[in-house]
Amino acid sequence: MKKQAKGIIALSAVLAAMLGGGFAYMKLNPSETEGHRGGSSSSSAPELLATEANGQGTVLVSDGTEDAVVKSVTVKNSSGELNVIMKSAPDKENNKGAVYTLDGYTDLDVNTAMVGTLANNANGMQAAALVAEGCTDLAKYGLASPSAEVELTYESGTKVKFLVGDTAPSSDNTYLMVDDGRKDVYTVNTSTVANYSNSSKDFIEKTILEKPADDEMPEVESLRIEREDIDYDILIKYDRDKTDAHAGGTSSPHKLVEPTDSYLTVEKATDIISGMFGLYASDIHALHCTEADIAEAGLDKPFCKVTMDCDDGKSHVLLLGKVFADENGGKCAYGMLEGGKVIYTVSESSAKWLTVTPSDICSRMIIASYVWNITELSVSGGGESAEFKIEPKDKDNIPESPKAEDFNVTKDGKEFDSERYRLFYSFLVSTNGEEFALDAPVPEGEPEVSVTIKDEQLGKTIKYDFYEDTFMRSLIVIDGKSKYYCTKSYVDTLKENIKRISTGEDYITTW
Repeated sequence: MKKQAKGIIALSAVLAAMLGGGFAYMKLNPSETEGHRGGSSSSSAPELLATEANGQGTVLVSDGTEDAVVKSVTVKNSSGELNVIMKSAPDKENNKGAVYTLDGYTDLDVNTAMVGTLANNANGMQAAALVAEGCTDLAKYGLASPSAEVELTYESGTKVKFLVGDTAPSSDNTYLMVDDGRKDVYTVNTSTVANYSNSSKDFIEKTILEKPADDEMPEVESLRIEREDIDYDILIKYDRDKTDAHAGGTSSPHKLVEPTDSYLTVEKATDIISGMFGLYASDIHALHCTEADIAEAGLDKPFCKVTMDCDDGKSHVLLLGKVFADENGGKCAYGMLEGGKVIYTVSESSAKWLTVTPSDICSRMIIASYVWNITELSVSGGGESAEFKIEPKDKDNIPESPKAEDFNVTKDGKEFDSERYRLFYSFLVSTNGEEFALDAPVPEGEPEVSVTIKDEQLGKTIKYDFYEDTFMRSLIVIDGKSKYYCTKSYVDTLKENIKRISTGEDYITTW
Protein backbone atom coordinates (compact mmCIF):
# COMPACT_ATOMS: atom_id res chain seq x y z
CA MET A 1 0.00 0.00 0.00
CA LYS A 2 1.37 3.38 -0.91
CA LYS A 3 2.44 5.71 1.90
CA GLN A 4 -0.02 8.41 0.76
CA ALA A 5 -2.99 5.98 0.93
CA LYS A 6 -1.90 4.80 4.39
CA GLY A 7 -1.77 8.41 5.53
CA ILE A 8 -5.29 9.01 4.29
CA ILE A 9 -6.61 5.96 6.15
CA ALA A 10 -4.84 7.03 9.35
CA LEU A 11 -6.18 10.58 9.08
CA SER A 12 -9.69 9.25 8.48
CA ALA A 13 -9.44 7.14 11.61
CA VAL A 14 -8.39 10.15 13.67
CA LEU A 15 -11.27 12.21 12.32
CA ALA A 16 -13.71 9.42 13.01
CA ALA A 17 -12.52 9.25 16.60
CA MET A 18 -12.77 13.02 16.99
CA LEU A 19 -16.30 13.00 15.65
CA GLY A 20 -17.42 10.48 18.26
CA GLY A 21 -18.37 7.74 15.88
CA GLY A 22 -19.36 9.95 12.99
CA PHE A 23 -18.03 9.61 9.51
CA ALA A 24 -16.02 11.80 7.17
CA TYR A 25 -15.67 11.55 3.41
CA MET A 26 -12.32 12.69 2.02
CA LYS A 27 -10.47 12.58 -1.27
CA LEU A 28 -7.27 13.77 -2.80
CA ASN A 29 -7.74 16.91 -4.79
CA PRO A 30 -5.02 17.31 -7.39
CA SER A 31 -5.76 19.74 -10.16
CA GLU A 32 -7.37 17.33 -12.62
CA THR A 33 -7.21 19.77 -15.50
CA GLU A 34 -3.57 20.53 -15.06
CA GLY A 35 -2.85 16.80 -14.59
CA HIS A 36 -4.39 15.99 -17.98
CA ARG A 37 -2.42 18.83 -19.51
CA GLY A 38 0.79 17.48 -18.06
CA GLY A 39 1.24 20.57 -15.89
CA SER A 40 2.38 20.41 -12.29
CA SER A 41 -0.22 19.90 -9.54
CA SER A 42 -0.45 22.74 -7.07
CA SER A 43 -1.42 20.45 -4.18
CA SER A 44 -2.23 16.86 -3.40
CA ALA A 45 -3.31 17.48 0.25
CA PRO A 46 -6.50 15.74 1.40
CA GLU A 47 -9.64 17.89 1.46
CA LEU A 48 -12.54 17.34 3.91
CA LEU A 49 -15.74 17.44 1.86
CA ALA A 50 -18.36 16.66 4.51
CA THR A 51 -18.65 15.55 8.11
CA GLU A 52 -21.65 14.36 10.07
CA ALA A 53 -21.94 13.09 13.64
CA ASN A 54 -23.44 9.66 14.06
CA GLY A 55 -27.09 10.08 15.06
CA GLN A 56 -27.21 13.74 14.19
CA GLY A 57 -30.75 14.86 13.33
CA THR A 58 -32.41 11.86 14.97
CA VAL A 59 -35.86 12.89 16.20
CA LEU A 60 -35.90 11.92 19.86
CA VAL A 61 -39.32 13.10 21.05
CA SER A 62 -42.47 12.73 18.96
CA ASP A 63 -45.79 10.93 18.81
CA GLY A 64 -45.06 9.89 15.23
CA THR A 65 -47.50 12.30 13.60
CA GLU A 66 -46.73 15.36 11.51
CA ASP A 67 -48.88 17.83 13.49
CA ALA A 68 -48.23 16.52 16.98
CA VAL A 69 -49.68 18.68 19.76
CA VAL A 70 -48.42 18.41 23.34
CA LYS A 71 -51.27 18.26 25.83
CA SER A 72 -49.26 18.41 29.07
CA VAL A 73 -45.74 18.13 30.44
CA THR A 74 -44.47 16.94 33.80
CA VAL A 75 -41.00 18.06 34.86
CA LYS A 76 -39.19 16.77 37.95
CA ASN A 77 -35.93 18.37 39.02
CA SER A 78 -34.07 19.34 42.20
CA SER A 79 -36.52 22.19 42.84
CA GLY A 80 -39.61 19.99 42.76
CA GLU A 81 -42.26 19.15 40.21
CA LEU A 82 -43.75 21.34 37.47
CA ASN A 83 -46.97 20.45 35.73
CA VAL A 84 -47.51 22.20 32.42
CA ILE A 85 -51.06 22.32 31.11
CA MET A 86 -52.58 23.75 27.96
CA LYS A 87 -54.22 27.12 28.52
CA SER A 88 -55.53 27.51 24.98
CA ALA A 89 -55.46 25.15 22.00
CA PRO A 90 -53.59 25.97 18.79
CA ASP A 91 -55.43 28.11 16.25
CA LYS A 92 -54.37 26.81 12.87
CA GLU A 93 -56.51 29.27 10.91
CA ASN A 94 -54.65 32.21 12.45
CA ASN A 95 -51.33 30.38 12.61
CA LYS A 96 -51.19 30.52 16.41
CA GLY A 97 -49.71 27.78 18.53
CA ALA A 98 -50.98 26.42 21.80
CA VAL A 99 -50.48 28.51 24.95
CA TYR A 100 -49.30 26.74 28.10
CA THR A 101 -49.31 27.63 31.78
CA LEU A 102 -48.34 26.06 35.11
CA ASP A 103 -50.94 24.07 36.98
CA GLY A 104 -51.30 25.44 40.51
CA TYR A 105 -50.04 28.89 39.54
CA THR A 106 -52.83 30.20 37.34
CA ASP A 107 -53.66 32.82 39.99
CA LEU A 108 -50.24 34.39 39.44
CA ASP A 109 -48.76 36.24 36.47
CA VAL A 110 -47.22 33.27 34.66
CA ASN A 111 -44.76 33.88 31.83
CA THR A 112 -46.61 31.71 29.32
CA ALA A 113 -43.97 32.18 26.62
CA MET A 114 -41.31 30.71 28.89
CA VAL A 115 -43.59 27.90 30.08
CA GLY A 116 -44.28 27.13 26.43
CA THR A 117 -40.63 26.18 25.95
CA LEU A 118 -41.17 23.17 28.21
CA ALA A 119 -43.61 21.77 25.66
CA ASN A 120 -42.32 23.17 22.39
CA ASN A 121 -38.59 22.62 22.87
CA ALA A 122 -39.07 18.91 23.49
CA ASN A 123 -41.62 18.24 20.78
CA GLY A 124 -39.67 17.14 17.72
CA MET A 125 -36.32 17.58 19.50
CA GLN A 126 -33.40 16.35 17.41
CA ALA A 127 -30.09 14.90 18.51
CA ALA A 128 -26.74 16.55 17.89
CA ALA A 129 -25.04 13.16 18.06
CA LEU A 130 -25.38 9.60 19.31
CA VAL A 131 -22.81 9.14 22.06
CA ALA A 132 -23.46 5.62 23.36
CA GLU A 133 -25.80 2.82 22.34
CA GLY A 134 -27.21 0.57 25.07
CA CYS A 135 -25.21 2.45 27.68
CA THR A 136 -24.41 0.48 30.85
CA ASP A 137 -22.75 3.36 32.72
CA LEU A 138 -25.37 6.13 32.83
CA ALA A 139 -23.59 7.87 35.72
CA LYS A 140 -20.81 8.77 33.28
CA TYR A 141 -23.25 11.13 31.56
CA GLY A 142 -25.13 12.33 34.64
CA LEU A 143 -28.13 10.19 33.72
CA ALA A 144 -28.12 7.87 36.74
CA SER A 145 -29.28 10.86 38.79
CA PRO A 146 -30.52 13.18 36.06
CA SER A 147 -30.89 16.94 36.51
CA ALA A 148 -34.42 16.64 35.14
CA GLU A 149 -36.98 13.99 34.29
CA VAL A 150 -39.48 15.10 31.66
CA GLU A 151 -42.61 13.40 30.43
CA LEU A 152 -44.69 14.73 27.53
CA THR A 153 -48.26 13.65 26.97
CA TYR A 154 -49.58 14.24 23.46
CA GLU A 155 -53.20 14.84 22.53
CA SER A 156 -52.97 11.52 20.72
CA GLY A 157 -52.39 9.84 24.09
CA THR A 158 -48.74 9.03 23.39
CA LYS A 159 -46.36 9.58 26.29
CA VAL A 160 -42.64 10.17 25.88
CA LYS A 161 -40.23 10.42 28.78
CA PHE A 162 -36.63 11.56 28.68
CA LEU A 163 -33.83 12.31 31.13
CA VAL A 164 -31.52 15.34 31.06
CA GLY A 165 -27.96 14.68 32.17
CA ASP A 166 -24.70 16.59 32.49
CA THR A 167 -23.35 19.21 30.16
CA ALA A 168 -20.99 17.68 27.60
CA PRO A 169 -17.32 18.81 27.42
CA SER A 170 -18.51 21.14 24.72
CA SER A 171 -20.87 23.31 26.77
CA ASP A 172 -23.03 23.80 23.69
CA ASN A 173 -24.40 20.27 24.18
CA THR A 174 -26.00 18.30 27.01
CA TYR A 175 -26.43 14.54 27.42
CA LEU A 176 -29.97 13.19 27.08
CA MET A 177 -31.60 9.76 27.06
CA VAL A 178 -35.12 8.84 26.00
CA ASP A 179 -36.58 6.43 28.56
CA ASP A 180 -37.60 3.79 26.02
CA GLY A 181 -35.57 0.87 27.39
CA ARG A 182 -32.78 1.10 24.82
CA LYS A 183 -30.50 3.28 26.95
CA ASP A 184 -29.10 5.18 23.98
CA VAL A 185 -27.34 8.37 25.07
CA TYR A 186 -27.41 11.38 22.80
CA THR A 187 -26.26 14.97 22.97
CA VAL A 188 -28.70 17.82 22.30
CA ASN A 189 -28.31 21.56 22.17
CA THR A 190 -27.93 22.84 25.75
CA SER A 191 -30.22 25.82 25.21
CA THR A 192 -33.00 23.45 24.16
CA VAL A 193 -33.11 21.70 27.54
CA ALA A 194 -31.90 24.49 29.88
CA ASN A 195 -35.36 25.40 31.19
CA TYR A 196 -36.09 21.89 32.44
CA SER A 197 -33.79 22.56 35.40
CA ASN A 198 -35.65 25.72 36.45
CA SER A 199 -37.92 26.12 39.46
CA SER A 200 -41.46 27.46 39.43
CA LYS A 201 -40.14 30.92 40.41
CA ASP A 202 -38.35 31.16 37.07
CA PHE A 203 -41.66 30.96 35.19
CA ILE A 204 -43.40 33.80 37.05
CA GLU A 205 -43.23 37.33 35.65
CA LYS A 206 -40.87 39.59 37.59
CA THR A 207 -42.76 42.77 36.71
CA ILE A 208 -44.31 43.73 40.05
CA LEU A 209 -46.94 46.08 38.60
CA GLU A 210 -47.67 45.98 34.89
CA LYS A 211 -47.19 49.23 33.01
CA PRO A 212 -50.28 50.15 30.95
CA ALA A 213 -50.03 51.20 27.33
CA ASP A 214 -49.30 54.90 26.84
CA ASP A 215 -52.86 55.64 25.77
CA GLU A 216 -54.21 53.84 28.84
CA MET A 217 -51.77 55.21 31.42
CA PRO A 218 -53.70 56.69 34.35
CA GLU A 219 -52.74 59.98 35.97
CA VAL A 220 -51.20 59.62 39.39
CA GLU A 221 -53.35 61.76 41.67
CA SER A 222 -51.13 61.34 44.73
CA LEU A 223 -48.11 59.41 45.93
CA ARG A 224 -47.27 59.03 49.61
CA ILE A 225 -44.01 57.60 50.96
CA GLU A 226 -43.93 56.45 54.57
CA ARG A 227 -40.51 55.37 55.77
CA GLU A 228 -39.03 54.21 59.04
CA ASP A 229 -35.89 56.35 58.84
CA ILE A 230 -37.67 59.73 58.48
CA ASP A 231 -40.14 61.40 60.87
CA TYR A 232 -42.34 62.82 58.12
CA ASP A 233 -44.19 61.56 55.06
CA ILE A 234 -43.27 62.56 51.53
CA LEU A 235 -46.53 63.43 49.77
CA ILE A 236 -46.77 64.39 46.11
CA LYS A 237 -50.04 65.49 44.55
CA TYR A 238 -51.32 66.32 41.11
CA ASP A 239 -51.20 70.10 41.12
CA ARG A 240 -52.92 71.57 38.08
CA ASP A 241 -54.15 71.05 34.57
CA LYS A 242 -50.97 70.25 32.69
CA THR A 243 -52.70 70.94 29.38
CA ASP A 244 -52.65 74.66 30.16
CA ALA A 245 -50.12 76.08 27.77
CA HIS A 246 -49.47 79.03 30.11
CA ALA A 247 -49.08 77.11 33.35
CA GLY A 248 -45.46 78.20 33.67
CA GLY A 249 -42.97 77.58 36.42
CA THR A 250 -42.38 73.88 35.94
CA SER A 251 -43.47 71.34 33.37
CA SER A 252 -44.29 68.81 36.10
CA PRO A 253 -48.01 68.59 36.78
CA HIS A 254 -47.22 67.36 40.29
CA LYS A 255 -46.06 69.18 43.37
CA LEU A 256 -44.55 68.23 46.70
CA VAL A 257 -47.01 69.12 49.48
CA GLU A 258 -45.44 67.30 52.45
CA PRO A 259 -43.23 67.90 54.33
CA THR A 260 -43.31 71.24 52.53
CA ASP A 261 -44.68 72.85 49.38
CA SER A 262 -42.24 72.72 46.52
CA TYR A 263 -42.15 72.41 42.76
CA LEU A 264 -40.59 69.28 41.33
CA THR A 265 -37.84 68.64 38.82
CA VAL A 266 -39.47 66.48 36.16
CA GLU A 267 -36.50 64.31 35.24
CA LYS A 268 -35.84 63.49 38.90
CA ALA A 269 -39.41 63.11 40.12
CA THR A 270 -40.95 61.04 37.32
CA ASP A 271 -39.53 57.70 38.53
CA ILE A 272 -40.75 58.45 42.04
CA ILE A 273 -44.26 59.43 40.93
CA SER A 274 -45.02 56.73 38.37
CA GLY A 275 -42.09 54.34 38.68
CA MET A 276 -44.22 51.69 40.36
CA PHE A 277 -45.65 50.96 36.91
CA GLY A 278 -43.29 48.52 35.21
CA LEU A 279 -41.16 48.03 38.35
CA TYR A 280 -39.04 44.95 37.63
CA ALA A 281 -37.69 42.59 40.29
CA SER A 282 -34.26 41.03 40.14
CA ASP A 283 -35.57 37.80 41.65
CA ILE A 284 -38.55 36.15 43.31
CA HIS A 285 -38.27 35.30 46.99
CA ALA A 286 -41.55 33.47 47.64
CA LEU A 287 -44.64 32.37 45.72
CA HIS A 288 -48.08 32.05 47.33
CA CYS A 289 -46.47 33.68 50.35
CA THR A 290 -47.80 32.91 53.81
CA GLU A 291 -47.97 35.22 56.82
CA ALA A 292 -44.76 33.56 58.00
CA ASP A 293 -43.07 34.35 54.66
CA ILE A 294 -44.20 37.98 54.90
CA ALA A 295 -42.92 38.31 58.46
CA GLU A 296 -39.61 36.64 57.56
CA ALA A 297 -39.13 39.19 54.77
CA GLY A 298 -39.89 42.03 57.20
CA LEU A 299 -42.97 43.08 55.25
CA ASP A 300 -45.49 42.66 58.06
CA LYS A 301 -43.96 45.89 59.41
CA PRO A 302 -42.38 47.32 56.26
CA PHE A 303 -39.47 49.70 56.32
CA CYS A 304 -41.10 51.65 53.49
CA LYS A 305 -44.70 51.91 52.29
CA VAL A 306 -45.55 53.61 49.01
CA THR A 307 -49.19 54.40 48.22
CA MET A 308 -50.07 55.49 44.68
CA ASP A 309 -53.63 56.68 44.00
CA CYS A 310 -54.61 57.06 40.34
CA ASP A 311 -57.44 58.83 38.53
CA ASP A 312 -58.87 55.50 37.34
CA GLY A 313 -59.97 54.88 40.93
CA LYS A 314 -57.26 52.30 41.62
CA SER A 315 -54.84 52.45 44.53
CA HIS A 316 -51.57 50.51 44.51
CA VAL A 317 -49.57 49.96 47.70
CA LEU A 318 -45.95 48.76 47.55
CA LEU A 319 -44.34 47.38 50.70
CA LEU A 320 -40.55 47.34 50.96
CA GLY A 321 -38.27 45.82 53.59
CA LYS A 322 -34.91 47.02 54.80
CA VAL A 323 -31.98 47.10 52.40
CA PHE A 324 -29.56 44.17 52.57
CA ALA A 325 -26.61 42.93 50.52
CA ASP A 326 -27.21 39.98 48.22
CA GLU A 327 -24.67 37.23 47.55
CA ASN A 328 -22.91 39.44 45.01
CA GLY A 329 -22.76 42.44 47.34
CA GLY A 330 -25.54 44.31 45.56
CA LYS A 331 -27.96 46.34 47.65
CA CYS A 332 -31.54 45.13 47.46
CA ALA A 333 -34.73 44.68 49.48
CA TYR A 334 -37.73 42.41 49.62
CA GLY A 335 -40.93 43.90 48.24
CA MET A 336 -44.53 43.00 47.48
CA LEU A 337 -47.83 44.60 46.60
CA GLU A 338 -50.11 44.86 49.58
CA GLY A 339 -52.49 41.90 49.45
CA GLY A 340 -50.32 40.19 46.82
CA LYS A 341 -49.15 36.58 46.71
CA VAL A 342 -45.55 37.07 45.60
CA ILE A 343 -42.55 38.43 47.49
CA TYR A 344 -39.91 39.84 45.16
CA THR A 345 -36.32 40.92 45.50
CA VAL A 346 -35.74 44.40 44.08
CA SER A 347 -32.54 46.37 43.74
CA GLU A 348 -32.16 49.53 45.77
CA SER A 349 -31.51 51.47 42.57
CA SER A 350 -34.88 50.35 41.15
CA ALA A 351 -36.86 50.95 44.35
CA LYS A 352 -35.88 54.61 44.69
CA TRP A 353 -38.52 55.22 47.37
CA LEU A 354 -36.18 53.48 49.83
CA THR A 355 -33.76 56.39 49.86
CA VAL A 356 -35.38 59.43 48.21
CA THR A 357 -35.51 62.73 50.09
CA PRO A 358 -37.42 65.90 49.21
CA SER A 359 -34.23 67.64 48.16
CA ASP A 360 -33.57 64.88 45.59
CA ILE A 361 -36.69 65.69 43.56
CA CYS A 362 -37.48 69.36 44.24
CA SER A 363 -36.61 72.03 41.73
CA ARG A 364 -35.79 74.57 44.51
CA MET A 365 -37.68 77.09 42.41
CA ILE A 366 -39.13 79.62 44.83
CA ILE A 367 -41.30 81.75 42.56
CA ALA A 368 -42.68 79.73 39.69
CA SER A 369 -45.69 81.62 38.35
CA TYR A 370 -45.65 82.32 34.64
CA VAL A 371 -45.01 86.02 34.11
CA TRP A 372 -48.18 86.66 32.07
CA ASN A 373 -50.42 84.72 34.45
CA ILE A 374 -49.78 87.39 37.08
CA THR A 375 -52.38 90.15 37.32
CA GLU A 376 -50.94 91.95 40.37
CA LEU A 377 -47.46 92.15 41.85
CA SER A 378 -46.23 94.27 44.74
CA VAL A 379 -42.69 94.47 46.03
CA SER A 380 -41.01 96.43 48.83
CA GLY A 381 -37.53 96.57 50.28
CA GLY A 382 -34.60 98.89 50.90
CA GLY A 383 -36.97 101.79 51.50
CA GLU A 384 -38.60 101.45 48.07
CA SER A 385 -41.83 99.87 46.89
CA ALA A 386 -43.82 99.30 43.71
CA GLU A 387 -47.26 97.95 42.84
CA PHE A 388 -47.83 96.52 39.38
CA LYS A 389 -51.05 95.62 37.63
CA ILE A 390 -50.97 93.59 34.45
CA GLU A 391 -53.73 92.89 31.96
CA PRO A 392 -53.84 91.67 28.36
CA LYS A 393 -54.61 94.21 25.68
CA ASP A 394 -57.14 91.80 24.16
CA LYS A 395 -58.54 89.42 26.81
CA ASP A 396 -60.40 87.40 24.20
CA ASN A 397 -57.38 86.80 21.96
CA ILE A 398 -54.32 86.10 24.06
CA PRO A 399 -51.58 84.64 21.82
CA GLU A 400 -50.39 81.11 22.46
CA SER A 401 -46.91 82.50 23.14
CA PRO A 402 -47.63 85.96 24.53
CA LYS A 403 -45.03 88.72 24.59
CA ALA A 404 -44.62 91.92 26.57
CA GLU A 405 -46.21 93.92 23.76
CA ASP A 406 -49.47 91.97 24.26
CA PHE A 407 -49.98 93.41 27.78
CA ASN A 408 -50.63 96.72 29.49
CA VAL A 409 -48.67 97.24 32.71
CA THR A 410 -49.10 100.00 35.29
CA LYS A 411 -46.89 100.82 38.27
CA ASP A 412 -48.50 102.65 41.15
CA GLY A 413 -51.37 103.52 38.85
CA LYS A 414 -49.25 104.89 36.01
CA GLU A 415 -48.40 103.34 32.67
CA PHE A 416 -45.19 101.33 32.77
CA ASP A 417 -42.99 99.68 30.14
CA SER A 418 -44.22 96.05 29.96
CA GLU A 419 -40.81 94.77 28.81
CA ARG A 420 -39.07 96.48 31.73
CA TYR A 421 -41.60 94.85 34.05
CA ARG A 422 -40.84 91.47 32.45
CA LEU A 423 -37.09 91.96 32.97
CA PHE A 424 -37.62 92.76 36.65
CA TYR A 425 -39.77 89.66 37.10
CA SER A 426 -37.13 87.60 35.29
CA PHE A 427 -34.64 88.58 37.97
CA LEU A 428 -37.20 87.99 40.71
CA VAL A 429 -37.61 84.30 39.78
CA SER A 430 -33.90 83.68 39.20
CA THR A 431 -33.03 82.56 42.71
CA ASN A 432 -33.39 79.05 44.07
CA GLY A 433 -33.77 77.75 47.58
CA GLU A 434 -30.35 76.59 48.71
CA GLU A 435 -31.81 74.28 51.35
CA PHE A 436 -35.06 73.61 53.18
CA ALA A 437 -35.88 75.51 56.35
CA LEU A 438 -38.75 73.35 57.58
CA ASP A 439 -38.22 73.82 61.31
CA ALA A 440 -36.96 77.40 61.30
CA PRO A 441 -39.09 79.82 63.37
CA VAL A 442 -40.52 82.85 61.58
CA PRO A 443 -38.59 85.90 62.80
CA GLU A 444 -40.34 88.78 64.50
CA GLY A 445 -40.21 92.21 62.94
CA GLU A 446 -40.29 93.38 59.35
CA PRO A 447 -38.70 91.40 56.52
CA GLU A 448 -35.93 92.88 54.40
CA VAL A 449 -37.99 92.33 51.24
CA SER A 450 -41.62 91.39 50.66
CA VAL A 451 -43.12 90.22 47.37
CA THR A 452 -46.83 89.53 46.81
CA ILE A 453 -48.05 87.86 43.61
CA LYS A 454 -51.60 87.28 42.42
CA ASP A 455 -51.59 84.41 39.96
CA GLU A 456 -54.81 84.27 37.92
CA GLN A 457 -54.09 80.79 36.54
CA LEU A 458 -53.53 79.33 40.02
CA GLY A 459 -56.39 81.34 41.42
CA LYS A 460 -54.48 82.47 44.50
CA THR A 461 -52.25 85.14 45.99
CA ILE A 462 -48.85 84.17 47.37
CA LYS A 463 -46.66 86.24 49.70
CA TYR A 464 -42.88 85.83 49.91
CA ASP A 465 -40.94 87.44 52.79
CA PHE A 466 -37.15 87.49 52.95
CA TYR A 467 -35.53 87.77 56.40
CA GLU A 468 -31.88 88.07 57.31
CA ASP A 469 -30.76 84.83 58.96
CA THR A 470 -26.96 85.03 59.05
CA PHE A 471 -24.32 87.17 57.46
CA MET A 472 -24.32 84.81 54.42
CA ARG A 473 -27.92 83.65 54.04
CA SER A 474 -31.52 84.76 54.21
CA LEU A 475 -34.65 82.93 55.30
CA ILE A 476 -37.57 82.74 52.86
CA VAL A 477 -41.03 82.63 54.42
CA ILE A 478 -43.93 81.75 52.08
CA ASP A 479 -47.44 82.57 53.23
CA GLY A 480 -46.27 82.80 56.82
CA LYS A 481 -44.29 79.53 56.88
CA SER A 482 -40.52 79.09 56.79
CA LYS A 483 -39.61 77.23 53.60
CA TYR A 484 -36.09 77.83 52.30
CA TYR A 485 -32.75 79.51 52.82
CA CYS A 486 -31.12 81.45 49.99
CA THR A 487 -27.93 83.46 49.63
CA LYS A 488 -28.12 86.89 51.23
CA SER A 489 -26.37 88.41 48.23
CA TYR A 490 -29.49 87.71 46.16
CA VAL A 491 -31.67 89.65 48.64
CA ASP A 492 -29.20 92.56 48.66
CA THR A 493 -29.27 92.63 44.85
CA LEU A 494 -33.07 92.43 44.87
CA LYS A 495 -33.26 95.53 47.07
CA GLU A 496 -31.00 97.39 44.65
CA ASN A 497 -33.13 96.31 41.67
CA ILE A 498 -36.29 97.51 43.40
CA LYS A 499 -34.66 100.96 43.51
CA ARG A 500 -33.83 100.72 39.80
CA ILE A 501 -37.42 100.00 38.74
CA SER A 502 -38.12 103.72 38.47
CA THR A 503 -34.66 105.01 37.53
CA GLY A 504 -34.43 103.26 34.19
CA GLU A 505 -31.04 101.77 35.03
CA ASP A 506 -30.33 98.24 33.87
CA TYR A 507 -31.21 95.62 36.44
CA ILE A 508 -28.34 93.77 38.05
CA THR A 509 -28.52 90.12 36.96
CA THR A 510 -25.62 88.62 38.93
CA TRP A 511 -24.95 88.48 42.64
